[in-house]
Amino acid sequence: MTTGSLLVADLVIAVLASAAWLGGGAASAARRRPLALGLAAVALLATLARAITITALARAGWWFAAEKVLIAAPLSLAAVGVAGPRLLRAPGDIRAVAVPLLFAGYATSSALLVTILHGYPASAGAGLLAVAGVVAATVISGRALGARPSRTVSRAALVVAVAALLTGTGLTVVPAAPPVPHDHGYPVARISDEPTRRVTLTAGTARVDASGRNVAAWAFNGQVPGPELTATVGDVLEVTLRNRDIERGVSLHWHGYDVPNDQDGVPGVTQAAVRPGQEFVYRFRADQAGTYWYHTHSASDVGVRMGLYGVLVVRPGSVTGLDVTVPVHTLAGRPLPAPRVEQVAARVPVRLRLINTDSTTHRYALAGTAFRVAAIDGVDLRGPTPLADTAVLIPAGGRYDLVFDAPATPVALFVDGRAVYSTGPVSTVTDAWPVLDPLAYGESAPMPWSRFDKTFTLVLDRGLDLRGLLPRYAHTVNGAADPDIAPQVVRLGDVVLFTIVNRSQTVHPWHLHGHHVLVLARDGSPAAGSPLWLDSFDVRPGEVWKVAFRADNPGVWANHCHNLAHADAGMTLHLMYS
Repeated sequence: MTTGSLLVADLVIAVLASAAWLGGGAASAARRRPLALGLAAVALLATLARAITITALARAGWWFAAEKVLIAAPLSLAAVGVAGPRLLRAPGDIRAVAVPLLFAGYATSSALLVTILHGYPASAGAGLLAVAGVVAATVISGRALGARPSRTVSRAALVVAVAALLTGTGLTVVPAAPPVPHDHGYPVARISDEPTRRVTLTAGTARVDASGRNVAAWAFNGQVPGPELTATVGDVLEVTLRNRDIERGVSLHWHGYDVPNDQDGVPGVTQAAVRPGQEFVYRFRADQAGTYWYHTHSASDVGVRMGLYGVLVVRPGSVTGLDVTVPVHTLAGRPLPAPRVEQVAARVPVRLRLINTDSTTHRYALAGTAFRVAAIDGVDLRGPTPLADTAVLIPAGGRYDLVFDAPATPVALFVDGRAVYSTGPVSTVTDAWPVLDPLAYGESAPMPWSRFDKTFTLVLDRGLDLRGLLPRYAHTVNGAADPDIAPQVVRLGDVVLFTIVNRSQTVHPWHLHGHHVLVLARDGSPAAGSPLWLDSFDVRPGEVWKVAFRADNPGVWANHCHNLAHADAGMTLHLMYS
């Protein structure tokens, strides 16, 4: 069983235990003896089962079990300690055990709420609040049933409160992060050379065709996706961004392309958002061959979803064969691109540049030919081997380059089972194909570093954020939500290690601006294939990734989940050079 499955199992068992204790208490208050005893038995078994899941999660990593060990376990023990002896005595009037059973239900429910609403890290405040809730609910229930809380209940509540204080349930409190100014004063390598490629992109509202349906969109130059920007290594690109009527402002982030910091396009960090009637000029040298894309980073969740994105391709030289970009996107619930059929002569080299511009993972399958994954996230792989009848999963923001020589028979590219590109009719069913693990693909190479200068751990979770004017249920990092997540501070030249832990129930595609990271391990298993230099990678529920990079691009950089709704809901922090 995976750690992600254990997290789900533990949550289900906790809900079952809480419901059974509370149901047993209600049944005993109604003097329904068989039902009360039956539910109490289920509750006891579920509570014991949860001890197993909590132990397994603790073995997987303290991140997954901290609040369960320090808060849920003492409360569960108190529940069993109070309700168990009263049940064993089996009083003639079953109503006499109503308050102990309800106490057990409140204790297990309170622990469950700590996991759901507070998450990681465990804190003394959360533990004491849970205890206070249990005591208050038990007192109110006792009075409602015409009985004072027993001495056993009072003593158990006191023991749990003292235990919460003594164990110091996660006394680490995440400090509020300092504000990140966009006028940060870092030195910038200005490109003084005359541009060799000039482009103007005008952002505005538009009506566009989405798979045969006319829909409202936000578009660059009136089209979705925006114009494909191409360059050859050595070119100097100058892109003028104009905002016609996007009230929430726009910017251009060059996703995966490691530009100088002042060209990164993050409002509030590297520039101000471009408002209606304004413009901003980006200029940088195209010295990184590969497949990239651009998108607005102002109100990015809405802006990208509405269509403010496009393709950036930097080629090393002249193109031989067929070079096709396939940016997959969902616009107004309609999948893009529309199916495309292209005739290709046999033995012509083909490169399919697959780009996932959505906020969720897509499954790609190339049927009708063997292929190689030549590059991921703009970086060539070492020794890629031919693959056949194999699918690839591309995370939000990620790019895979597939290469093959066109066969005499048709080939087709399927995305989530839908054909988006073909050279003729292909009826192959790809749903059951295995999925490529990029960590085990290609030829390995020696680790470039023998030590790390800085190490950071990012624990991804959900929790109630109370620091704003209105409470929100946020996506959190180390227990805090943007803008209160402490920045990661590094020095130029540092080799930096990230441990990224997902203890939530959703996938988080992680994206660090301005740098590619080298994947070292996933769930304790070292990467065994070609060195993977990624800028976007899925951290699935229960997974632990270790990645590293050299801090060689000074500035303040966004570091966030590229499910842009998650980023907007708090899962954004910053890497800052000292």
